[in-house]
Order: sequence, then C-alpha cells, then structure tokens
Amino acid sequence: MLSVFVHTLGCKLNQLESEAAADAFRQAGFSLFNNLTGNSPSVIIINTCTVTSKADQKARRVIRKALKDYPDSIIIVTGCYAQLDYPQIIKLDEKQSGRFFVLRGREKENILKLPQYFYECSDFSQALKNWRAASENQKQEDGVFQFSPEKFSGRTRSFIKIQDGCGNKCTYCRIRLARGPSVSLDSDRVLERLKILEENHAEAVLTGVNICQYSDKPDAGRLTANNLGGLLEYLLCGTEKISLRLSSLEPDSIDENFIKTLSHKRIRPHFHLSVQSGSDKILERMGRGYNAKAIKNAVTLLRRVKDDPFLACDIIAGFPGETEDEFKKTYEMCKEIDFAWIHVFPYSKREGAPASLFQDSVNEKEIINRVSLLTDLAWSGRTEYVQRWLGRETEILIEKGGTSGYCRGISQNYLKLLLPHNGRKTHSPGTVLHCKIAENHVEKHRDYDAIVEII
Repeated sequence: MLSVFVHTLGCKLNQLESEAAADAFRQAGFSLFNNLTGNSPSVIIINTCTVTSKADQKARRVIRKALKDYPDSIIIVTGCYAQLDYPQIIKLDEKQSGRFFVLRGREKENILKLPQYFYECSDFSQALKNWRAASENQKQEDGVFQFSPEKFSGRTRSFIKIQDGCGNKCTYCRIRLARGPSVSLDSDRVLERLKILEENHAEAVLTGVNICQYSDKPDAGRLTANNLGGLLEYLLCGTEKISLRLSSLEPDSIDENFIKTLSHKRIRPHFHLSVQSGSDKILERMGRGYNAKAIKNAVTLLRRVKDDPFLACDIIAGFPGETEDEFKKTYEMCKEIDFAWIHVFPYSKREGAPASLFQDSVNEKEIINRVSLLTDLAWSGRTEYVQRWLGRETEILIEKGGTSGYCRGISQNYLKLLLPHNGRKTHSPGTVLHCKIAENHVEKHRDYDAIVEII
C-alpha cells in the first residue's frame, strides 16, 4: 500500500502547506502516517524552516535521520530552508541514493500534482523526475495559494492562507528572501474557502508571512476588503458561525479602525504581536518602523476591545548592538505589559540578512543569559494570566479525546486545557463545550495551562 509521512518544521503557514500536501496524497489513495514509529512510508516529505540557525540545524538533523533510517523511502525536502540553501541540503545525501529530492520555486508550487505521477509510474524516482520535467513548464493557476486542504488530518482547527511573502526589510530576517514580496489571496476566494471550512470546523486561523500586509484589489462590491480589517468584516458578514483566530500582528497595524472590527464576538480574544524589542534604538536597527510607544498603544487598544485577552509576543534577545541598558528596556517593557506568553529567540545571524554584517555582536554567553531571563518572565506571565482566569467561564474546543483520563482542548483565549472524564463518556475532537477553569496547571505540567469542569 502506498503511504506518506509529512514532517513539518516552523510556522503555522508551513503547517497549512504540509496539510495541503498531505490532503493531496490522501485523495490520491495514499495512507497517511501520523508518526514514523514502526512505519516505513513510501514517501517522506520534510517541510523546512529557516527563521534561525537552530531551525536550519534541526532540518539537517531530521533529513540525515530520514536518509539513514528509511533507505527504501523517497525523501522530499521543501520549505524556506530548501529555497535558500539548496547546495548545502543536497550534499546531505552523501551516498547519492537517487531517492532524495529538494523542491523549491515552481516545483514547490506544483507538489500537489505529484501523487498522480507516482500512480502512473511504479518507479517512484522516475515518476518524480517525470513530474519535475513537467513542472519546469507548468505554472499552477493559484501559485502560492494553491495550498488549500479540504481536510486537516488530526486537527480540529483549520487554517486559511490569506497572504504570503513580505514587503518589510527587517535587517535580521531572510524569510522574505525565501518567500518573496507580499501577495494576497482575493477576498472572494478567501470567503469561498472559509465557507467550506465552516461546515466542519468551529474556528479557522488566518495565516500568512505577514497578514497585516493583506491587500485585496478593491472593486465596487468589496471596497472595504482591501486591508486586513476590511477582509475580516467581509468574512464575518459572509459566514454565520465559524470563529476567526489571527496569526502574528504588527504593532503599528493596530489602530482605532482595526480595533472596531476585532470587537466582533467571533474574533478570538488571542493576539500575537511581532514585537522583537522594547528599545527604540534596537527597533530602528532592526528596521521595524515603530517604537516602544506604538507597542504599548497596541496593547492598550487590544485590552480595551476584549476582556483580558491572551497577549503573546516575539522577542529577539542579543541583537547586535543590544547593550545591557537596551536589553533592560525590553525586559521592563515586557514586564510592564504583562504578556501572557513571550516567545524568546536568541539572535541568530542569517546569511543574506543585513544584520549579518553588523560588527557589534553580543557575547554568546550574555545572549543565553538574556534568553533565560525573558523565559522566566514568560512563565511567570503565563502563570499569572491563568490565575486571573480561575473560576471564570469559557468555551473549550476539544482537540483530543480521552487519553490518560483527560480530554484535551483549547479555550477561546488560547489556554491549553484538560477536561477530566473519569472513565465516563469522552468528547469527540471538534466538540465545543462550556466550561469553568478550575485549577491552574502551569507549574505542575507546562504542556497544559489549566484543568476545567463542565458547567
């Protein structure tokens, strides 16, 4: 029996694109493996990330292991790391096995047509070569927006890719080099896909490289859909029940007009801000285009429009030129804002990014110390946030059934929750329940935030 396993590294956008590939193979008759334990699939797809040097290292480790442990499988590598470092990746196949393929550019866009070639030719290596030759002259009509799975294997939350690429020129980032300039999916197409998902999903996550750069071409019927706020209004008017969750937002995109749209009850009270630093000097060196005051203003507006929303942020620790004073500004800002979570990244020099040429690097030991301080602050903020929600009511979307005596789910405000079933009837994934948060679980088990009980 033909089978496939998809290993995903990186962001929600990668997760969506992996789901689309998995869905294409499923529709072609392939069995999908959720893990490799005891399995040897016909095809292994590794979707890579290159946001940090550690992401690159992890990708190489996964690729080497796949080549070593699965000598009979076709190994396909794609994603941002594959786009930018093809020569380095292709060398990982030291034995030149003939079963190792790295896809980028147009080939990545055409990956959804690959399963049919596998069916037409029993020699997978030859089939992939036939597909590759066809891809050179074949452009997908939807391009980067072809990734639109009808089913999300093992997921109760769905994703819609509304945007790709980025028009910013942040000095630390090379994702824009891998993904190209910002492009957006027509709002009518977004609505069409959301309506399909609404039939079987309680919520959808709108994702992209930088969704704040969403820009539809306005016409007489959709004049308000030419930015992210307009798109949200258009989607909410065109659907009845599905809730919307947003991926990362830029602080300077959050203004009074956008806030009015976010007040809708079907917009989840969970917002992730791409902050990076609390120092105006460092933000300027990063090419971010806003200052610490704009970050604080965005947070004030978000807390005004939703009742104690889950606010998270990204922070880069140890960016070149970040003195102890500059770091302290970041730390104090995060402490003052009281984020529910902080994703801390040690600065990583990325080839092709302007900051890789900066000379005033921070000592590696000091970077590790700053990451540790911010990580401690992140856990403290999460514990305090959950504590504030004890005794409060919320909806929980069940994501996994009764394993280890619990159903596992996620709240409207992105708390990871455990619902004890004590041997009684469990709840199916996708079920939405009204619960009360009963016990803070962060310090006991950091994979989950709280235990809930049904009201």
